[in-house]
Amino acid sequence: MAPASLTLSLPRAPLPPPAGPGYSVAACSHLPAPSRGSGRRRGPGIALAAAPAGRQGGRWRAGVSSFSFLPSFFTGNKGEKDAEKAMRLKEELLTAIAPLDRGAEATPEDKERVEQIVQQLEAVNQVKEPLKSDLLNGKWELLYTTSTSILQPQRPKYLRPFGKIYQAINADTLRAQNMETWPYFNQVTANLVPLNPRRVAVKFDYFKIFSLIPIKSPGSGKGELEITYLDDELRVSRGDKGNLFVLKMIDPTYRVPL
Repeated sequence: MAPASLTLSLPRAPLPPPAGPGYSVAACSHLPAPSRGSGRRRGPGIALAAAPAGRQGGRWRAGVSSFSFLPSFFTGNKGEKDAEKAMRLKEELLTAIAPLDRGAEATPEDKERVEQIVQQLEAVNQVKEPLKSDLLNGKWELLYTTSTSILQPQRPKYLRPFGKIYQAINADTLRAQNMETWPYFNQVTANLVPLNPRRVAVKFDYFKIFSLIPIKSPGSGKGELEITYLDDELRVSRGDKGNLFVLKMIDPTYRVPL
Protein backbone atom coordinates (compact mmCIF):
# COMPACT_ATOMS: atom_id res chain seq x y z
CA MET A 1 0.00 0.00 0.00
CA ALA A 2 1.38 3.39 -0.99
CA PRO A 3 2.28 5.76 1.87
CA ALA A 4 -0.01 8.72 2.46
CA SER A 5 2.78 11.18 1.65
CA LEU A 6 6.34 11.05 0.44
CA THR A 7 9.00 13.71 1.11
CA LEU A 8 12.19 13.85 -0.90
CA SER A 9 15.08 15.84 0.64
CA LEU A 10 18.15 16.94 -1.27
CA PRO A 11 21.35 18.43 0.20
CA ARG A 12 21.51 22.15 -0.32
CA ALA A 13 24.30 23.63 -2.37
CA PRO A 14 25.50 27.18 -1.78
CA LEU A 15 23.86 29.62 -4.22
CA PRO A 16 26.18 31.68 -6.44
CA PRO A 17 26.00 35.43 -5.94
CA PRO A 18 24.03 37.41 -8.57
CA ALA A 19 26.00 38.54 -11.59
CA GLY A 20 25.36 42.19 -10.94
CA PRO A 21 22.79 44.71 -9.75
CA GLY A 22 20.96 44.69 -13.11
CA TYR A 23 20.42 40.98 -13.61
CA SER A 24 16.93 39.75 -14.55
CA VAL A 25 14.94 36.55 -14.32
CA ALA A 26 13.38 34.99 -17.43
CA ALA A 27 10.72 32.30 -17.39
CA CYS A 28 9.94 30.28 -20.47
CA SER A 29 6.58 28.58 -20.67
CA HIS A 30 5.94 26.21 -23.56
CA LEU A 31 2.26 26.41 -24.40
CA PRO A 32 0.38 24.29 -26.93
CA ALA A 33 -0.14 25.93 -30.28
CA PRO A 34 -3.81 26.98 -30.91
CA SER A 35 -5.98 25.17 -33.42
CA ARG A 36 -6.16 26.18 -37.07
CA GLY A 37 -9.37 28.05 -36.47
CA SER A 38 -7.56 30.86 -34.65
CA GLY A 39 -6.45 32.34 -37.98
CA ARG A 40 -2.87 33.12 -36.90
CA ARG A 41 -0.01 30.78 -36.11
CA ARG A 42 2.14 31.10 -33.05
CA GLY A 43 5.47 29.53 -32.34
CA PRO A 44 5.71 26.48 -30.13
CA GLY A 45 6.70 28.50 -27.09
CA ILE A 46 6.28 31.97 -25.60
CA ALA A 47 9.06 33.49 -23.50
CA LEU A 48 7.92 35.65 -20.60
CA ALA A 49 10.57 37.89 -19.10
CA ALA A 50 10.16 39.18 -15.59
CA ALA A 51 10.89 42.80 -14.75
CA PRO A 52 14.54 43.54 -13.98
CA ALA A 53 15.49 42.70 -10.45
CA GLY A 54 16.63 45.46 -8.20
CA ARG A 55 18.30 45.82 -4.84
CA GLN A 56 16.48 47.46 -2.00
CA GLY A 57 17.38 47.48 1.66
CA GLY A 58 20.10 44.87 1.10
CA ARG A 59 17.60 42.36 -0.37
CA TRP A 60 17.24 41.24 -3.94
CA ARG A 61 13.74 41.59 -5.36
CA ALA A 62 12.82 39.69 -8.52
CA GLY A 63 10.34 41.28 -10.90
CA VAL A 64 6.84 39.77 -11.24
CA SER A 65 5.30 38.79 -14.58
CA SER A 66 1.58 38.99 -15.25
CA PHE A 67 -0.06 35.78 -16.50
CA SER A 68 -3.55 37.28 -16.72
CA PHE A 69 -3.75 36.56 -20.45
CA LEU A 70 -3.50 32.80 -19.99
CA PRO A 71 -7.21 32.04 -19.39
CA SER A 72 -8.28 33.80 -22.59
CA PHE A 73 -5.42 32.11 -24.48
CA PHE A 74 -6.66 28.66 -23.49
CA THR A 75 -10.41 29.36 -23.85
CA GLY A 76 -10.42 31.77 -26.78
CA ASN A 77 -11.20 29.03 -29.32
CA LYS A 78 -13.82 27.17 -27.25
CA GLY A 79 -16.77 28.87 -28.93
CA GLU A 80 -15.30 28.14 -32.35
CA LYS A 81 -14.71 24.49 -31.48
CA ASP A 82 -18.23 24.15 -30.07
CA ALA A 83 -19.69 25.61 -33.27
CA GLU A 84 -17.74 23.12 -35.39
CA LYS A 85 -18.86 20.26 -33.16
CA ALA A 86 -22.47 21.44 -33.36
CA MET A 87 -22.36 21.40 -37.17
CA ARG A 88 -21.08 17.82 -37.15
CA LEU A 89 -23.65 16.70 -34.60
CA LYS A 90 -26.51 18.34 -36.51
CA GLU A 91 -25.57 16.42 -39.65
CA GLU A 92 -25.38 13.21 -37.63
CA LEU A 93 -28.76 13.92 -36.03
CA LEU A 94 -30.52 14.69 -39.33
CA THR A 95 -29.13 11.49 -40.82
CA ALA A 96 -30.34 9.47 -37.83
CA ILE A 97 -33.92 10.81 -37.85
CA ALA A 98 -34.45 10.96 -41.63
CA PRO A 99 -35.92 7.42 -41.98
CA LEU A 100 -37.97 7.50 -38.75
CA ASP A 101 -41.18 9.20 -39.99
CA ARG A 102 -40.87 11.97 -37.38
CA GLY A 103 -40.31 9.25 -34.77
CA ALA A 104 -43.38 7.10 -35.49
CA GLU A 105 -41.16 4.34 -36.92
CA ALA A 106 -38.40 4.66 -34.31
CA THR A 107 -37.32 1.51 -32.46
CA PRO A 108 -36.06 1.73 -28.86
CA GLU A 109 -32.53 1.55 -30.29
CA ASP A 110 -33.30 4.43 -32.67
CA LYS A 111 -34.66 6.54 -29.82
CA GLU A 112 -31.58 5.86 -27.71
CA ARG A 113 -29.27 6.80 -30.56
CA VAL A 114 -31.14 10.05 -31.21
CA GLU A 115 -31.13 10.87 -27.50
CA GLN A 116 -27.35 10.40 -27.30
CA ILE A 117 -26.73 12.73 -30.24
CA VAL A 118 -29.14 15.34 -28.86
CA GLN A 119 -27.47 15.34 -25.46
CA GLN A 120 -24.10 16.00 -27.10
CA LEU A 121 -25.67 18.80 -29.14
CA GLU A 122 -27.24 20.37 -26.06
CA ALA A 123 -23.82 20.36 -24.39
CA VAL A 124 -22.43 22.75 -27.04
CA ASN A 125 -25.45 25.05 -27.15
CA GLN A 126 -24.20 28.63 -27.44
CA VAL A 127 -27.55 30.43 -27.00
CA LYS A 128 -27.86 30.37 -23.23
CA GLU A 129 -31.00 32.53 -23.04
CA PRO A 130 -33.15 31.51 -26.03
CA LEU A 131 -36.22 33.46 -24.90
CA LYS A 132 -34.19 36.63 -25.39
CA SER A 133 -32.93 35.61 -28.85
CA ASP A 134 -34.40 36.64 -32.20
CA LEU A 135 -33.39 33.20 -33.49
CA LEU A 136 -36.43 31.76 -31.72
CA ASN A 137 -38.99 33.79 -33.66
CA GLY A 138 -40.66 32.27 -36.73
CA LYS A 139 -42.15 29.06 -38.08
CA TRP A 140 -40.42 25.74 -37.39
CA GLU A 141 -41.08 22.33 -38.98
CA LEU A 142 -41.22 19.32 -36.69
CA LEU A 143 -38.64 16.72 -37.79
CA TYR A 144 -38.73 14.32 -34.85
CA THR A 145 -40.55 13.82 -31.58
CA THR A 146 -41.17 11.15 -28.96
CA SER A 147 -44.69 12.47 -28.25
CA THR A 148 -47.25 9.73 -28.91
CA SER A 149 -50.09 12.26 -28.84
CA ILE A 150 -48.60 13.85 -31.95
CA LEU A 151 -47.35 10.72 -33.72
CA GLN A 152 -50.38 8.48 -33.01
CA PRO A 153 -48.25 5.35 -33.64
CA GLN A 154 -51.11 3.06 -32.58
CA ARG A 155 -53.12 4.13 -35.62
CA PRO A 156 -52.70 2.64 -39.09
CA LYS A 157 -50.22 4.69 -41.06
CA TYR A 158 -52.87 6.09 -43.41
CA LEU A 159 -54.76 7.56 -40.42
CA ARG A 160 -51.76 9.34 -38.93
CA PRO A 161 -51.06 13.01 -39.67
CA PHE A 162 -48.71 12.49 -42.62
CA GLY A 163 -48.53 16.09 -43.80
CA LYS A 164 -45.98 18.50 -42.37
CA ILE A 165 -46.37 19.72 -38.80
CA TYR A 166 -45.27 23.21 -37.80
CA GLN A 167 -44.74 25.12 -34.59
CA ALA A 168 -44.40 28.88 -34.52
CA ILE A 169 -43.03 30.83 -31.56
CA ASN A 170 -42.81 34.57 -31.04
CA ALA A 171 -40.78 35.48 -27.98
CA ASP A 172 -41.60 39.19 -28.43
CA THR A 173 -45.37 38.64 -28.03
CA LEU A 174 -45.10 35.41 -25.97
CA ARG A 175 -47.35 33.53 -28.37
CA ALA A 176 -47.08 30.02 -29.86
CA GLN A 177 -49.00 28.09 -32.51
CA ASN A 178 -49.01 24.42 -33.54
CA MET A 179 -50.25 23.59 -37.05
CA GLU A 180 -51.00 20.21 -38.61
CA THR A 181 -51.39 20.00 -42.37
CA TRP A 182 -52.86 17.15 -44.45
CA PRO A 183 -55.28 15.50 -43.70
CA TYR A 184 -56.61 17.26 -40.57
CA PHE A 185 -55.30 20.85 -40.76
CA ASN A 186 -55.77 21.29 -37.01
CA GLN A 187 -54.33 24.31 -35.20
CA VAL A 188 -53.88 25.38 -31.61
CA THR A 189 -52.62 28.70 -30.24
CA ALA A 190 -51.17 29.36 -26.79
CA ASN A 191 -49.81 32.01 -24.48
CA LEU A 192 -46.30 31.59 -23.11
CA VAL A 193 -45.31 32.49 -19.55
CA PRO A 194 -41.52 32.62 -19.04
CA LEU A 195 -40.28 30.59 -16.07
CA ASN A 196 -36.60 31.27 -16.73
CA PRO A 197 -34.56 32.38 -19.80
CA ARG A 198 -35.05 28.99 -21.51
CA ARG A 199 -38.26 27.52 -20.09
CA VAL A 200 -41.89 28.59 -20.52
CA ALA A 201 -45.30 27.53 -19.26
CA VAL A 202 -47.65 26.93 -22.18
CA LYS A 203 -51.33 27.81 -21.78
CA PHE A 204 -53.42 26.83 -24.82
CA ASP A 205 -56.31 29.18 -25.58
CA TYR A 206 -57.94 28.14 -28.88
CA PHE A 207 -58.11 25.06 -31.09
CA LYS A 208 -59.20 25.09 -34.71
CA ILE A 209 -60.58 21.99 -36.40
CA PHE A 210 -59.79 21.87 -40.12
CA SER A 211 -58.40 25.42 -39.61
CA LEU A 212 -62.00 26.72 -39.56
CA ILE A 213 -63.86 25.98 -36.34
CA PRO A 214 -62.42 27.75 -33.25
CA ILE A 215 -62.91 25.96 -29.93
CA LYS A 216 -61.88 27.49 -26.63
CA SER A 217 -59.33 25.35 -24.84
CA PRO A 218 -60.34 23.71 -21.55
CA GLY A 219 -58.45 24.72 -18.43
CA SER A 220 -56.44 21.50 -18.59
CA GLY A 221 -54.79 22.58 -21.83
CA LYS A 222 -51.37 23.56 -20.49
CA GLY A 223 -47.81 22.32 -20.18
CA GLU A 224 -44.18 23.45 -20.10
CA LEU A 225 -41.48 23.64 -22.75
CA GLU A 226 -37.72 24.04 -22.35
CA ILE A 227 -35.51 25.09 -25.26
CA THR A 228 -32.25 23.18 -24.86
CA TYR A 229 -30.56 23.96 -28.19
CA LEU A 230 -31.04 26.86 -30.60
CA ASP A 231 -29.35 28.26 -33.68
CA ASP A 232 -30.57 29.78 -36.94
CA GLU A 233 -31.30 26.34 -38.44
CA LEU A 234 -32.26 23.92 -35.68
CA ARG A 235 -34.12 23.94 -32.38
CA VAL A 236 -34.33 21.22 -29.74
CA SER A 237 -37.01 21.40 -27.03
CA ARG A 238 -38.12 19.17 -24.18
CA GLY A 239 -41.61 19.04 -22.71
CA ASP A 240 -42.63 18.60 -19.09
CA LYS A 241 -43.75 15.03 -19.81
CA GLY A 242 -40.27 14.07 -20.99
CA ASN A 243 -40.98 14.36 -24.71
CA LEU A 244 -38.25 15.44 -27.12
CA PHE A 245 -38.84 17.74 -30.11
CA VAL A 246 -36.41 18.47 -32.96
CA LEU A 247 -37.41 21.23 -35.39
CA LYS A 248 -35.84 23.12 -38.29
CA MET A 249 -36.43 26.76 -39.20
CA ILE A 250 -38.77 27.30 -42.17
CA ASP A 251 -39.78 30.96 -42.07
CA PRO A 252 -38.15 33.43 -39.64
CA THR A 253 -40.56 36.19 -40.72
CA TYR A 254 -43.73 34.35 -39.68
CA ARG A 255 -45.66 35.78 -36.70
CA VAL A 256 -48.30 34.02 -34.60
CA PRO A 257 -51.72 35.72 -34.84
CA LEU A 258 -52.65 37.62 -31.70
